[in-house]
Amino acid sequence: MRTVKVEKADGIAWTFLNRPEKRNAMSPTLHFEMDAVLAELETDPEVRCVVITGAGQAFSAGQDLKEFFRELDGKPAETKRATEAANRWRWDRLYNYDKPTIAMVNGFCVGGAFMQLMACDFAVAAEDATFSLSEINWGIIPGGLVARVMTEALGYRDALDLCLTGRSFDGKEAARLRLVNEAVPPDALRDRTTALARLLMSKDPEAYRATKIAVRRVRSMSFEQAYDYLGAKMEELRQRTGGRAQRDGIAQFVDEKAYKPVQGSFTHGQ
Repeated sequence: MRTVKVEKADGIAWTFLNRPEKRNAMSPTLHFEMDAVLAELETDPEVRCVVITGAGQAFSAGQDLKEFFRELDGKPAETKRATEAANRWRWDRLYNYDKPTIAMVNGFCVGGAFMQLMACDFAVAAEDATFSLSEINWGIIPGGLVARVMTEALGYRDALDLCLTGRSFDGKEAARLRLVNEAVPPDALRDRTTALARLLMSKDPEAYRATKIAVRRVRSMSFEQAYDYLGAKMEELRQRTGGRAQRDGIAQFVDEKAYKPVQGSFTHGQ
């Protein structure tokens, strides 16, 4: 891989956009490589959580204007392939990923980088990280699904503010707006992300996957549809796990008194 680096440790796959000299601006090559890497990590038995971050001093400065736009101008077939790969890994894969995902924002997060930021399950930022939806400043609208997702993740007025002004803001404001879950001092960023990853990896993986999908799907459903969907999802989970949550979880709580649900997860059966 020329533009992506993966470091595996204790179940976590630290996945770096690896163009530090370009502040990890996303080229077509990077999109193809990230798409392939995420597909591989999703079924890697050594990996139980994926962290998306950037090498060097930036999460990502957005799309590489020269390589993604100028050099693909007049090349419809290549543009289509690059755009499909970009949208696939930044949204389709991450949004529906079977495993826990965390965006660790360690510097500039600009423009198109908001796609993978919003698609991850959680986001932790350095307090001095710099965010900006800068597209308005050079005459276009936020790319991909950014404008759509921003109106759900933020208040309507805040979404308009960020999209229409293109202003920059730091990690502390990103946390206040709930664009990220929390902001921490830069020197605590990796440790905090690691602690969050360990918490997520302690959950039953099938229950985690089903819960994530259920919460995301029901937001657009009526109450009647949600009742039916969630009932079916619960039955699917029972089928996929063989009922281990009821068998092991209830036994450990009621009979063995080995754990308290409000303090952590039961020990997963095989």
